[in-house]
Amino acid sequence: MQAPPADEKKGGRRNLALLILVLAIAMLCAAGLFLVFTTYAKDLGISVVRVEGTIVTGNFRGDGYVGSEYVGRMIREAADDPLVEAIVIRVNSPGGTPSAAQEIARDIRYAREKKPVVVSMGDMATSAAYYVSAYADRIYANPDSLTGGIGTSWTFVDISGWLEEKNLSVLVVKSGSMKDMGSNYRPLTPGEREYAQAVVDQSNERFIADILAERRINRSEIDDARLIRGEQALLLGMVDELGNLNDAIAGARNLAG
Repeated sequence: MQAPPADEKKGGRRNLALLILVLAIAMLCAAGLFLVFTTYAKDLGISVVRVEGTIVTGNFRGDGYVGSEYVGRMIREAADDPLVEAIVIRVNSPGGTPSAAQEIARDIRYAREKKPVVVSMGDMATSAAYYVSAYADRIYANPDSLTGGIGTSWTFVDISGWLEEKNLSVLVVKSGSMKDMGSNYRPLTPGEREYAQAVVDQSNERFIADILAERRINRSEIDDARLIRGEQALLLGMVDELGNLNDAIAGARNLAG
């Protein structure tokens, strides 16, 4: 039997050495990726959902508004994700509509059944934004975060005086006496004003009752719907701790155990 040529032996050795080198590099890369992943996994365990802008119903975000469907989807996805251990909701909003806040609140309650939910207040979390925040397990605020403003309102604009001055008139054919209530071309009638106040009062009662069911707050401290600084909100029991987003993330991680 003829022995293989020397060049063939050298080529085989080179191929073997190259294979060993490739395997060594692959093992080093795998070890590095494992080390990076195990280090970064600590941050992966927290999902930050942002509520920024006026809260309204809908599935969108931008131009100073954020939709309840968009926020709710982010919250539910984080709640259902097995890699997420806790959720931090970063709130920076002047409020919005009661309906939108109620929709987000339901999604937060869904998430709380599965894992901790923490709120971090930015510049402002007032009115409907505080309503949303109240459903979290824990609330963080900066000393000068503005919160409170708890209540409801209904705004009417009346330009009938300007129309009269310009000798302009508006004719409305309507099916009911209050069908055009709130139109800017005429003032409210006494009956409409009374009805509007009743709607606002009923909405406000539901609004405050829901908040008080989640937070131990003295109603007399919030009934006037004033804005409240973070430091004062802490004393009133409206928030739990003073701190920024990083503090809230750390707190959420502690709650997740």
